[in-house]
Amino acid sequence: MLEFSDAASVDQRIDELRRSSAGNVRAGSNAILEELWRQLDQYFRGERLEFALPLAYPGSEFQQQVWSALQEIRYGETWSYLDLARRIGDVGATRAVGAANGANPIAIVIPCHRVVNANGDLGGYGGGLWRKRILLDLERGQARLPF
Repeated sequence: MLEFSDAASVDQRIDELRRSSAGNVRAGSNAILEELWRQLDQYFRGERLEFALPLAYPGSEFQQQVWSALQEIRYGETWSYLDLARRIGDVGATRAVGAANGANPIAIVIPCHRVVNANGDLGGYGGGLWRKRILLDLERGQARLPF
């Protein structure tokens, strides 16, 4: 899981994960998380265009299909919700695609921020529209982060 949250909600989110997961969930680090941090640092510096990490994203079959398709959107590009629905073979599922996109458990790595409305407007983003704008601007070379 990789998501945006404030410090006050981290413990609550870990508790929620413990209740919903059969696995042992705890705060800490491991080799995969260390590699994630390295790749995120490269991404934010504009040195990494895609992530190379082993991913597990439990969800419904439909959600997994959407999350897999999201990984096909290239750095600096955007798709509409309709484009994403077409990609999974169900043009009538744009609302369901939007819901699955919003439930993405691995923000940035599974690039749900690259999905916009058909008219080009940002649409929604669980991490906040201001973060979505920054991520898209970063990928288009229109923003530099101060670190």
